[in-house]
Amino acid sequence: MQLVDEFRDPAKGRALVEAIRSRLEAIAPARPLQIMEFCGGHTHAIFRYGLNQMLPEAVEWVHGPGCPVCVLPRERVDAAVEMARRPEVIFTSFGDALRVPGSAGSLREAGAEGADVRVVYSPLDALEIARRHPDREVVFFAIGFETTMPATALTVLRAEAEEIPNFSLLCHHITTPAAVRAILDDPDLSLDGIVAPGHVASVVGADTFRFIPTEYRVPTVVSGFEPLDILQSLWMVLGQLEAGKCRLENQYRRVVNEQGSRAGRAAIERVYELAEHSRWRGLGEIDRSGVRLRPNYARFDAERRFGLVSHVAEEEALPCGEVLKGRLKPRQCPHFGGRCRPEAPLGALMVSSEGACAAYFRYTA
Repeated sequence: MQLVDEFRDPAKGRALVEAIRSRLEAIAPARPLQIMEFCGGHTHAIFRYGLNQMLPEAVEWVHGPGCPVCVLPRERVDAAVEMARRPEVIFTSFGDALRVPGSAGSLREAGAEGADVRVVYSPLDALEIARRHPDREVVFFAIGFETTMPATALTVLRAEAEEIPNFSLLCHHITTPAAVRAILDDPDLSLDGIVAPGHVASVVGADTFRFIPTEYRVPTVVSGFEPLDILQSLWMVLGQLEAGKCRLENQYRRVVNEQGSRAGRAAIERVYELAEHSRWRGLGEIDRSGVRLRPNYARFDAERRFGLVSHVAEEEALPCGEVLKGRLKPRQCPHFGGRCRPEAPLGALMVSSEGACAAYFRYTA
């Protein structure tokens, strides 16, 4: 706990805020600087610890799409619900995906109607259910960025080694670099800096994000998730702007190195291959932004096993995409706090505890 407390020290936080003020005075921006924190974990910490209230108005946080539950498209929820309703299936999922609305309801609603939907805390829990129920088909809803890919990959390898025949994945793993590129290619978006996701970088390596300053000329700092991590990362971004530099820096060195986890990357490479395209809720289709199981592991692909045909679902007319790109603040959404609330979400940004709308609602409503 001492290590965590050190990164939440109020006195050190106030000192960093003063250092940030000094750099802002030196930069003297003509407009508020738009700094995107890509990860929902960063968004949550900014509001939980009141960093947005401590910082000068010259800093404007832009909340990126870094929550895999928030960007889960309706058709993948529809596929999950369809699969869960099969009588031979035990459908397993992380709890935060259960309330994401699809075209025909959510997984939680499917469970209430009689489907066997179970919350697990890891894919290994799902594999254990498959061991205990050899007469049922156990499907795990594999969602998340590069942070969760190694765990599902290693679970598939264990299922293969133990020759467990009744375990499979409904795979919707997505990759962060492709999404960052899609955002930065938007001509209407003008970012002054990016605070990059430290947990993703811990797997794929900080160097994965080097293309941002190199190709797009946007200062980038890989950041941890405690309040002092985020303040220091902002201070480092401002330091680049003050010096007229543009480079990749790594604030989260206690966890992240340049190359990432060798074992994690090897597991990802062995089990998955890039898919031609993937859909993101609010952002549409992004080329090569997701993965699928390699042909060698096709027997663990639930869609192939059950012959599921995926249809692109029509998105409800909600401005979630504008929030994901930072063009709209959650409070500017006409549905925020009214039709769309955490207990009855219309959009996924309100479902996940890491969603930007949920953070605004919890800490500012």
